[in-house]
Amino acid sequence: MSPRAGQAGHPARTLAFVESPVQLLNVLEWAHLHGLRDTAEPGRPSVPAQARRSPAGTAAPADAELTVVVLSPKDPMTRGQLRRMADLARDEGYRVRWEEARGGTTAPFHTIGGLAGALRRAERIVMGDPFSRYVQLLLTITRASDLVVVDDGTATMEFVAQLARGERLVRWHRKGGRPGARDLLFAPVSSSARRRLTPSARRRVEVFSSMPVTEIPEGVTVTANDFAWTRARFGPPRITKGSDMVGTSLVETGVVDGDRYLEAVRSLATAHGATRYFAHRRESTEKLHRLAVETGLEIVRPDLPLELIARRGPIGRTILSFPSTVVHTLPLALAGTGVRVAVCDIDPTWLTENASPRAQGFLSGVTGTARDVHRLAAVGLAWSGPGHTGSSPA
Repeated sequence: MSPRAGQAGHPARTLAFVESPVQLLNVLEWAHLHGLRDTAEPGRPSVPAQARRSPAGTAAPADAELTVVVLSPKDPMTRGQLRRMADLARDEGYRVRWEEARGGTTAPFHTIGGLAGALRRAERIVMGDPFSRYVQLLLTITRASDLVVVDDGTATMEFVAQLARGERLVRWHRKGGRPGARDLLFAPVSSSARRRLTPSARRRVEVFSSMPVTEIPEGVTVTANDFAWTRARFGPPRITKGSDMVGTSLVETGVVDGDRYLEAVRSLATAHGATRYFAHRRESTEKLHRLAVETGLEIVRPDLPLELIARRGPIGRTILSFPSTVVHTLPLALAGTGVRVAVCDIDPTWLTENASPRAQGFLSGVTGTARDVHRLAAVGLAWSGPGHTGSSPA
C-alpha cells in the first residue's frame, strides 16, 4: 500500500486531478482513509469562508497535504456540482486549484504549462479518470513514484481489466469501434500512460474502488472504498414511504435508444410507485422535459453526487436504478438505513445499432456483481415495439 501521508517530518506532496463531482467525492474518501487532513477540527473550515470561495479558487492552508486540481469541464451541471464539492474539499482543509482547462483553444497549453512544476515535484498523483486524454498528457510529465486511481464509476472496472490484460485504454462504450484520426494521433500518449500505470520496482499503483475488481494486475494494490467519510459527515437521512428513481446517461452516450428508455422508465415507475427522478448530470434537457411530461415524474437535478444527496435525505425507501455506478455505491453510503436499492437490467432490444458489441455484457456484469441490491424482472417485457401488449415488470 502507498505510504501514509503526513508521517513525521515528510508530508507527502500529493496532487489529485478530477474532472467530475464523483471523482472529487472519491478523492475525499481516499484522503479520509489515508489520514490526509490539516490541523483544523474535522469537518470545520480551516480558513475564512471568503478565502475558501475566492474567485481564483485556490486559497487554502499553505501546508495542506493534498492539492485537488479541478480540470473543469464545460457542462454547466457538472461545473455546478464540482463547485459544491470543491467547497467541501476546502472545508476539510485541502487546497483546491480550479483550472478552466477547456476554456478555449489555448486553455490546455496554459493549464499544462502552469501545472508542469507541481507535477514534477509531486510524490504522489491521484487521478479519477485514467481514460481522460487530459490526465494521460499530465502523466507524461510527472516523476511521481506513487500513482492512485480513484473511482470514476463503472469505468474503473474496465480500466483494471484492461490493465491486467495489457490492452490499450479505451472506454467500454467505445470499445469495438474503429479508432478515429484523433485516437491514432493520441496513441503514443495513451501507450505511455498505460506503461506509467503499470507497477514496477520504482512505481507503486493503487486502485481505490467501491466496484468489484476481479482481474487484479500484478503489483497493483486494491483498496476498498466503503464511503466512510460520506457516512461520517452526512445523515442519517429521513426515509419516505415511496420510491425514487435514478437516471442514466446511456441514451446520451449512444448505448440505449431514447424511446425505449422512456418507455422503460414509465413502466418501472408505474410498477413501483416512483414519484421522483434524480437526473444524471449528463442527461439532456430535452430528454428530461419529455420524461416529465410523459411519465409525470418530478425531475430533480441534484447539486451534489447522489451518494451525498441520498445520505442527506429525504430519500425513498426504495431506490430504482438501471445498471450504473450507484447500484454499487448507494448500498455502501446508505448502509444501516434500511433503504433498498433495486436494479433493472437493460434489455438487449433497447440497444442502438451503434452500441459497442460489448455493451450488453458489460452492463449485465455491472448488475450481476452488485452486492446488497434487489434485482428486478426485465422491463423489456413491458414494451418491445409497436403493438406489443406484454406485462409490466415484477
